[in-house]
Amino acid sequence: MFNVAKSERTVVVVEDDPNIADLVDVYLREAGFRVLQAMNGERGLELITQHQPEIVLLDIGLPDIDGFEVCRRLRAKSNVPVLFLTARDGEIDRILGLELGADDYVTKPFSPREVVARVKAILRRGQADERADADVLHIGDEYRVDVTRREASCREEVVPLATREFDLLAFLARNQGIALSRQQLLDGVWGVDWVGDDRTIDVHIRQLRKKLGDELPLATVWGIGYRLG
Repeated sequence: MFNVAKSERTVVVVEDDPNIADLVDVYLREAGFRVLQAMNGERGLELITQHQPEIVLLDIGLPDIDGFEVCRRLRAKSNVPVLFLTARDGEIDRILGLELGADDYVTKPFSPREVVARVKAILRRGQADERADADVLHIGDEYRVDVTRREASCREEVVPLATREFDLLAFLARNQGIALSRQQLLDGVWGVDWVGDDRTIDVHIRQLRKKLGDELPLATVWGIGYRLG
């Protein structure tokens, strides 16, 4: 196996419709990405393990295991960003995808330029996090957020978080004691150019509370948003 240069920015596209996969492939390559395609979930997981991409574009309706199961297995061992590309536009499917740790959700039919824009936005946010201060942020006596290692822990035990869950927790930790609106959280974590439903915040907040426990001092500020500490 050879090493891929960081600048090539590998993307794995897991999509069983070759027309859609090829269309996304063309636009991503024009934007400077290296694209690998898989037509089913098992092959997608193999490519992800072998090539360690910077982001995964994932359909839900796959012929073997569905995209939700692919994301579930992926999240058990990796925090690689996941962008769902799917014809399922129901609220339940969207919420389930986000709860499983997806970073974004685009429904078909879509503009391939929008997909590229969303991929870039997700990766820009990750790069900004890498450049952030190397501080360890403390939340009370029980919780710590290590920005450099991208680890959150409760009572010195590491708690696995999806990419956006960690980003949201770190942003809240940097602004402890401040009531932040959903829009402020979206701008600060997803970026000002992100387009989507602000209920995304509610889904990720619910996941943080579930994973980090009742002792996490994360309060709902009615009519505004949320406050940590």
